[in-house]
Amino acid sequence: MSAAPPPSAPLLTCRDLAVSIAGRPILHNLNLVLHPAERLAILGRNGVGKTTLLHTLSGLRAADRGEIELSGDSYARLGPRCAARLRGLLPQHQGDAFTANVLETVLIGRHPHLSRWDWESEADERIAREALAAVGLAELATRSIHTLSGGERQRVALATLLVQQPRVYLLDEPLAHLDLNHQVAMLELMTRRIRADDAGLVMVLHDVNLAARYSDRVLLLYGDGEFEMGDSDKVLDAKRLSRLYGHPLRVIEEGGRRWFVPEIAA
Repeated sequence: MSAAPPPSAPLLTCRDLAVSIAGRPILHNLNLVLHPAERLAILGRNGVGKTTLLHTLSGLRAADRGEIELSGDSYARLGPRCAARLRGLLPQHQGDAFTANVLETVLIGRHPHLSRWDWESEADERIAREALAAVGLAELATRSIHTLSGGERQRVALATLLVQQPRVYLLDEPLAHLDLNHQVAMLELMTRRIRADDAGLVMVLHDVNLAARYSDRVLLLYGDGEFEMGDSDKVLDAKRLSRLYGHPLRVIEEGGRRWFVPEIAA
């Protein structure tokens, strides 16, 4: 097992990364370094390969070319258990094949920290209950996972990821099914968490205004392997976003903040 990296060391590194799906390039020659407390948003149209890229960064699928390192080590060298302690993935869809209550579901996130035959301890349960409280679901701990609404289930998934306590959070459309207040609360929570823990955040988002507010850098996937990456306040502009989404957008500025809105034909 690798020793924990110093707080200033890169958490996620990609060198000359190339990714494709079914022969179609998603990107090529991506060089990325994610530092502690940094937030990277991935934006692009449906089907452009955002999820495929996130799964590649998480080690669930192989890249066509290039290297990916977590805290200075490859996935092959780390092994599944150590990698699970360093990176956590929130997928788009949650599957609940078996009956369990909410607390039992959230405790799954502690598995990378347990030995093969260990049971969850009181400390693990405390961590899980704190995570449920953080997402506003403490009172649902004994509820069946099958009785939750879509938004509640998404917040349980986030709590499960929080109890995993990774150094790199990889979130695939984390705002799906959430009301606006919970969308903002979730992004605020993740910002606080990575800053407190010197962790990093990579997330696929669809709301460009929330991406502009809650990311430090953005990665724009245009399709056919073309991409652009840089600081959010420099890369996100009406011209690039209009091209990215294939629809004209304009920017509204007020009080030092920017909002992007679609142009609607009269």
